[in-house]
Amino acid sequence: MNSAHLDFSVYSGRRVFVTGHTGFKGAWLCEWLLSLGAEVYGFSKDIPTRPSLFTQLRLARRIRLDMRGDIRDRAAVRAAIESVQPDFVFHLAAQPLVRLSYAQPVETFDTNVMGTVHVLDALLGLRKKCSAVLITTDKCYENRETRRPYREDDPMGGYDPYSCSKGCDELVISSYRRSFFGTVASPVWIASARAGNVIGGGDWAKDRIIPDCFRALQKGEAIPVRNKVSTRPWQHVLEPLSGYLTLGAALDARQRFASVATGFNFGPNPSANRTVKDVVEELLRHTKGRWVDRSEPNAVHEAGLLNLDIRKAGKVLGWKPTWDFEETIARVAAWYVGVAQGESPRLLTQRQIRDFVEEARV
Repeated sequence: MNSAHLDFSVYSGRRVFVTGHTGFKGAWLCEWLLSLGAEVYGFSKDIPTRPSLFTQLRLARRIRLDMRGDIRDRAAVRAAIESVQPDFVFHLAAQPLVRLSYAQPVETFDTNVMGTVHVLDALLGLRKKCSAVLITTDKCYENRETRRPYREDDPMGGYDPYSCSKGCDELVISSYRRSFFGTVASPVWIASARAGNVIGGGDWAKDRIIPDCFRALQKGEAIPVRNKVSTRPWQHVLEPLSGYLTLGAALDARQRFASVATGFNFGPNPSANRTVKDVVEELLRHTKGRWVDRSEPNAVHEAGLLNLDIRKAGKVLGWKPTWDFEETIARVAAWYVGVAQGESPRLLTQRQIRDFVEEARV
């Protein structure tokens, strides 16, 4: 990579509005933005887990403003964005779990689809330059369960309510872009970012393999593995975040509108497309423990095979992954083990961000 890769100086001193900032990815993003000198304004309904990375990093005291509000509340979202007058918006707030979407389909569609509509509606009211990155997921595509990686121009879809809601998100974003933000002269430029199966330290959500692993290991129990043969494009949380920041910076530069103000996949190299079993066994190389097959014959449907084509992000944005599968798992294990042994979550997180940037620039 050239020396300009991951040069995010554009964020220094700028107002950055982050929805879902109390979540796992949101907390990592806020920590990175703070290190860049950004003024961070967060908007979230609540802190979604106990424990949470947001709390461990003490972000409520360190960002410019920690706002509580429901993304489903149109007036609250508009008021927050109008009050901040942001230079950048990163929309991460969502109901992010496939299995929960079966139990709460209405809430999932309301949060994910109408939440995105409310953010876009609020952006319509801005009369200043603003660059907005709206995060969906790799599950937004109509998944045919084939080995061909999905490209940005493939059809949207989704079997389960969560995946479908994110496919709907992409259609909503496309509609608003063409209807309201579709010219170079628009004060607001928007783009969408598609990434999934993100892992990293500080994720404490239910029904995710890494938190499940460490919860079991802390109790001295075997790790329960539901879908051992499911294949995913695993990536460290810093990989897609570097993509989001790169995309935001590209939008801010106000160049190449037709290619930048679009949708982008951010995923790992093909070698990181591994099974859940591979993830668990690689993790156990860094910890003591064992796993047990807890396959559920009558479980709700979850995709078994999913790959992303990331060539567009490389060609248009100059972005590419940094850590391979083995390094990713090693970094994840180092974070959880370090915290369990008494290390500071903030210092561990900051060190991994610095290491990632240094290695990306080599």
